[in-house]
Amino acid sequence: MQIASRQYADALVAAPAGRVDHLSAPGFESELTRLVAQARDGGSALVLDFSDVEYISSGGLRVLMIAATQMRARQGKLVVAALQTVAAEIFAVSRFDRVLTVATTLEDALEHCSTAALAAYRQSSATP
Repeated sequence: MQIASRQYADALVAAPAGRVDHLSAPGFESELTRLVAQARDGGSALVLDFSDVEYISSGGLRVLMIAATQMRARQGKLVVAALQTVAAEIFAVSRFDRVLTVATTLEDALEHCSTAALAAYRQSSATP
């Protein structure tokens, strides 16, 4: 699984797409491990933009828990943003919306990270 990423000041935003199920969870874990290391080494928060994630299985939730634990161990933040309906229901039923920081929009997630990240995002969005 390839995950596009972009840096906004001190926040690394990663955007997985599709389904995170038993078939794609190993690839998701591999990419997320790389992104967590990149965020930690750069002193960044990690925001996962789930706006293009249709579904997440228990295996995908396990990968998220590991990533959140790794970020917390280094006093970093991991924020999940823009959950689609099915993924939001899975987060609610599994109570992951109470374990992880979940933001309604990418902008809200970046605001949770830092004012610099939010400003960088807004500036890039305003640029044609």
